Amino acid sequence: LPAHDGIAAWDEARVFEFFPDLERFRDRKGGLLSGGQQQMLTIARTLMGNPELLLLDEPSEGLAPLIVANMREKIQELKAAGLSIILAEQNLDFVLALSDRCYVLEKGEIVFEGTAEELRNNTEVQDRYLHI
Repeated sequence: LPAHDGIAAWDEARVFEFFPDLERFRDRKGGLLSGGQQQMLTIARTLMGNPELLLLDEPSEGLAPLIVANMREKIQELKAAGLSIILAEQNLDFVLALSDRCYVLEKGEIVFEGTAEELRNNTEVQDRYLHI
């Protein structure tokens, strides 16, 4: 698929440049990769389709803190390159570092809608819905 809106097209070389760890494991089956490597592979496979929108479902779940930090940087790079991203995530710090707008859901209902800064400053919403 062609690139869109000034975003360069993704191909194998660009994906390996973006996720250099994946090139080292290119001959390994996906099921044998670590959790972080599997997340990178999932995103890489999606990028190969040159999407206009990337949906990420808890990309930090179960990952070591160092891998979470790396994943956050990579998602920030994609955002800076102009890719639209919808992120479903329970890690509040991860969300606040990446998001422009935030929605908090409870039982399928939106209970908060606002900017990342508004959510950062809303301790009532954080205490009621986001802290364990």
